[in-house]
Amino acid sequence: MRAKGVHATRVDITVPFFDVDSMDVVWHGHYVKYLEIARCALLDELGHNYTRMKETGYVWPIIDIQLRYARAARFGQVLAVRAELVEWENRLKIHYTVSDAASGERLTRASTIQVAVRVADGEMQLVSPGVFIADIERGLARHDARRSNGTPP
Repeated sequence: MRAKGVHATRVDITVPFFDVDSMDVVWHGHYVKYLEIARCALLDELGHNYTRMKETGYVWPIIDIQLRYARAARFGQVLAVRAELVEWENRLKIHYTVSDAASGERLTRASTIQVAVRVADGEMQLVSPGVFIADIERGLARHDARRSNGTPP
């Protein structure tokens, strides 16, 4: 059973022609790109995107990715890609669901794990940097406040 996330965002992506293979389905490797688009939107919402990561002296490489394909996506199909923050204190773990935007049918389920690496010396961090945790918790609080006020996040 997958852990429930504390914050999620959704992006819609229309499958472009150049993402399909000779069988007219999305080539499996392109799903990673769709996850990246959703992850960037999630991190933007939380106030600690890749630009901010670099400013704070850390990079966050993916050290693990899991993908489970249930059904193929096709050219022109609108995909709803949901990214959900699951962990951030020791590592960055995000769960994803890729669904058909019109029907809601799930096509793919995925997760990624990233860890902080200090740019200055290339040292992998065993806990997330304090600046990252603070930014994420501020972002979560900001979205919770908006939700409780009835304002869209």
